[in-house]
Amino acid sequence: MLQIKLDLEQVYGFIPKEKILSFEKPVASAYRHIYHKTGPGNDFLGWVDLPSDISDQFTAQIIDHAAELQSKSEVFVVVGIGGSYLGARAVIEALQHHFAPMGFTSGKPLVVYAGQNISEDYMTDLLDLLDRKDYSMAVISKSGTTTEPAIAFRILKAHIEKKYGLLEARKRIVAITDKSRGALKQLADSEGYASYVVPDDVGGRYSVLTPVGLLPVAVAGADIKALVEGARMVENYSRAASNIHGNPIAMYAATRQALYQAGKTVEVMVNYEPRLFYFTEWFKQLYGESEGKENKGIFPAGVGFTTDLHSLGQYIQEGLRMMFETIVTVDKPKSQLAVPDANTDLDQLNYIAGKRLHEVNRMAELGTILAHVDGGVPNIRIRIPEINAYNLGQLIYFFEMGCALSGYMLGVNPFDQPGVEAYKKNMFALLGKKGFEEQTATLRRRLGI
Repeated sequence: MLQIKLDLEQVYGFIPKEKILSFEKPVASAYRHIYHKTGPGNDFLGWVDLPSDISDQFTAQIIDHAAELQSKSEVFVVVGIGGSYLGARAVIEALQHHFAPMGFTSGKPLVVYAGQNISEDYMTDLLDLLDRKDYSMAVISKSGTTTEPAIAFRILKAHIEKKYGLLEARKRIVAITDKSRGALKQLADSEGYASYVVPDDVGGRYSVLTPVGLLPVAVAGADIKALVEGARMVENYSRAASNIHGNPIAMYAATRQALYQAGKTVEVMVNYEPRLFYFTEWFKQLYGESEGKENKGIFPAGVGFTTDLHSLGQYIQEGLRMMFETIVTVDKPKSQLAVPDANTDLDQLNYIAGKRLHEVNRMAELGTILAHVDGGVPNIRIRIPEINAYNLGQLIYFFEMGCALSGYMLGVNPFDQPGVEAYKKNMFALLGKKGFEEQTATLRRRLGI
């Protein structure tokens, strides 16, 4: 059953429903591009059927391997950047205890991350942790030469080999990479690392339901079978209703485009549950890399309310009117906790004594929606009953398909990222990489170094 509910009531005051439904033909065209593989980037559509293609035998294999890694690890390091770590982190942090880093991990390894930055202090602190803890790691890269994770893995490989010796270190390293080529594939074969394949037709930001995401999520102790099952349900739903009518994915994509055409060029994803922070980060990468091309596209941002109501909330309420909000609403929390009564009532909270925090949080959400709509900010609301692996799988596929539809409706290739290479070329030149000598001199003159 589809657990996701799309509420557009607080959009219709800005964009009539008829305007959104007028995108019926562009939606149908986008779906044809996806299912018939006729659009730009059609060689990266492996994610479309991925949930259905994942067998129970394969998930069982990953779960068994995760158990082996759990048995020897207090810490599990995920080495990767962008889609090579964000999807896994989004799921893990949504499902784990808020204070897992303090030891609330239910006996499972603490999952930490490397290769997502080049900070010397971060890496030094990570090595300090790994000096004190038993650990294993997954290195995730199709090529093995992406700068940030390659640097991190070079350092961590030396560390783990020194700590455990070469033979044991090899048993603690998992490579998730290309099936036949690339530096990491070559190293994995020569060193004998356990390895998994990143499918050729699945890009990094769509890879959370491949071993890229499934292995770290399983090591963290989450239910990857339910995650895949949730995604599979939405995959089947989307294929059966691949038009705008009665299809919340299509309606979401069409609403985004209608708002964009009306001058709403920033989409702010809102959550009221801190455990969804990294889900928002995953969303930002998915939509930012997919749509931000050819000097067009909706800029994806994110806030956590009510925290950010005391900072960015001011801008959302009264700043430039170029944005809309997409709220992920969770109907039911995992816990129950009420506001206690107080004899003195100095804080003037006795009027909510006995109410659960979730009810207070929900009224804050509803009150904020009305305030922001009154301030000129349309609000899309996406509801799930609760945060669990099954519902997260549904959300993942919902936003993946919504992103592909939106990209094709916008007229861009949703599956490439040519702009990512610009900074790399400058960085290589400034670091003196062979073959960049001319650029090195030019850039150094520009910077005066």
